Amino acid sequence: MDWLQELTHSESLRHTLTAFLDQHGLTGLEQALKLYTDTQQTYICRTRSSVSKIKIADIYYLEIQTHTITIHTQNETYQKYGSLADEQNRLSLYGFTKCSQNCLVSLEKIHSIRNNTIILTNNIQLRMSQRYAPKILAAFSCRNISRKEIR
Repeated sequence: MDWLQELTHSESLRHTLTAFLDQHGLTGLEQALKLYTDTQQTYICRTRSSVSKIKIADIYYLEIQTHTITIHTQNETYQKYGSLADEQNRLSLYGFTKCSQNCLVSLEKIHSIRNNTIILTNNIQLRMSQRYAPKILAAFSCRNISRKEIR
């Protein structure tokens, strides 16, 4: 049975979807579906001796020293060899942006910004360089405005 047939046969599903659309509209549905899709995406961390699958929604930030990238997640940290530019290309679609020359941060994980300090939802503080501050502030502000529109 495909999802369209299920929609016409399931009264509770049809009611839930109709109520959601009445409250949030098609734009809200598109945003909710994108958010769901983004939270299901995975990041593959490969090293010479291991491969780890990490939910992108669990990543707070990545930092690099020489060519060692450290990925800070909700539960663990991972390390791999690479360049921050490559990681930025992979993760920018999911709301990651540079906050300094050696650090990428998830906009979803930013709780607040004070002066040149980014405070993450897990209370870790990251330094934001003046070079990247305007882009971070604009992206963080836009993201918060979008969240308020969904509610």
